[in-house]
Amino acid sequence: MADTTKKVTDFFTTYPLRTFNKQQIMIYAGTAVTDIFFIVKGRVSQYDITPAGNEVVVNVFKPGAFFPMSAAINDMANPYYFEASTEVTAHTAPAGDAVQFLKDNPDVTFDLLSRVYLGVDGVLRRMAHLMGGDAKSRLIFELLNAAYRFGETQDDSTTFIPLKEGDIAKHSGLARETVNRNIQDLKVAGLVNVTRSGILISNTKQLEMTLGASL
Repeated sequence: MADTTKKVTDFFTTYPLRTFNKQQIMIYAGTAVTDIFFIVKGRVSQYDITPAGNEVVVNVFKPGAFFPMSAAINDMANPYYFEASTEVTAHTAPAGDAVQFLKDNPDVTFDLLSRVYLGVDGVLRRMAHLMGGDAKSRLIFELLNAAYRFGETQDDSTTFIPLKEGDIAKHSGLARETVNRNIQDLKVAGLVNVTRSGILISNTKQLEMTLGASL
């Protein structure tokens, strides 16, 4: 794992470093993929827009990730928007170079494939909650998913998620009012607390138990 991480970092650091402002679109849907982005700092949201005009986040990338490989590998137009969720610093390599890098380094490709499968498992779990759960279970799933992917453990053992209610609404596909109502219920139960900068989960294990009970 450490060797593949070093290989990826060494490859991308030979290419230009760029900075993107928060909420800046890095890649537009429907465009050809010319560059692959390797995140050094910040987070990037990958989202689609529904026929009703709502944004639905399908993935979030953090430092060490590179994208959009699916479109580059399959030589197809990118179907999603990629937006800087925070200020982002990233190296940009020509798509053809990045694809050739994967071909020349099967260990890196295997590591990427393993992470893709983990992502697919997450998508399947999300589908299960969409089909079999209520709004509360969908919200809790997104909170836990965010906590495990980029949550920050605090000194008091709570977990801080640098997302606000509007962000959670985009991730879960729920209306913001629905998210707000269910967040209030979780606050009353002592499971979460909302701050100006994000959401605090009091106990992820306890929240997991609540998720299981809601299905």
